[in-house]
Order: sequence, then C-alpha cells, then structure tokens
Amino acid sequence: MEIQGLDRLRDQLQDLAVEIRQAAFKALRESAEAVVNDTQQNVRVDSGNLKEGVAARYHNNQLRAEIGWWQNDDQYAIYHEHGTRKIPAKPALGPALEAERNKIGDRIKIEVRKVLP
Repeated sequence: MEIQGLDRLRDQLQDLAVEIRQAAFKALRESAEAVVNDTQQNVRVDSGNLKEGVAARYHNNQLRAEIGWWQNDDQYAIYHEHGTRKIPAKPALGPALEAERNKIGDRIKIEVRKVLP
C-alpha cells in the first residue's frame, strides 16, 4: 500500500531546517507505531508469531517507514492478510494503514508547529 504525495512532501522537506525534519520524523514514527499497534490488535493469533513479529523499519534521512513482517518465519503473514483457497482472508496490516492514512498529515502539522516560532 502506498500513500500518494509522500514522495513530493519528502522532497520538499529535504530543504527544511533540521528541527522541522526531526518534528516530521517524530510524527512519522508515531504513525508507524500506531499502525504496528493496530495490526497487533487485529492480526490472527495462533502461535503469536505474527502479533510479535510485525514491526516498523525506518530509513535514515528519508522520512520513510516500512511496516510489515521481516523475519523469514513470518512469510506466511501474506496468506492471512489476503487469504488462500483454504484460509479466509483476515487483513490486519491493510486496515491499520488505511486507518492511519488520514491521521499522518495532522500528526506532521502538530509536530512541525511545535518547532516553528
């Protein structure tokens, strides 16, 4: 899933002061953690591997986060997210991303306003 417009925003933020970039990163981290927490609350639990394995990865100086399952033994998460012929879909990550999509802009505004004079 991709949020449109973040690439353009990311490019514009490259030129801003360090404090503003730090504020935007704080907002990004808050949004990513909200997605992780929401996913953990709604993911199918058998062994608990998917619940404990979902995580956010951050890319330094890019204002970018990726959320998902990164361990080799978590590859079956996609089957639970999208379903198979034998396993009904029970999406957790997709709905968590959708729920946060409309909030990230406000999070960025709030954090950036805190550092502006």
